[in-house]
Amino acid sequence: MLERPRSTERYARGFAAAVAAVAALVLAANAGPARAAHPEPDRQPTAPVEAAVR
Repeated sequence: MLERPRSTERYARGFAAAVAAVAALVLAANAGPARAAHPEPDRQPTAPVEAAVR
């Protein structure tokens, strides 16, 4: 018959699973979207911002 695992072993496994889950979430959050195949060119204003304010 199988032995019942100790509570410390269960908590250790649960803690390890939680650490792995957090690591996976952090890696997924930092992955970011892929770059576009044809990026939009940078749009330059025709006049400086200072000229538009005055």
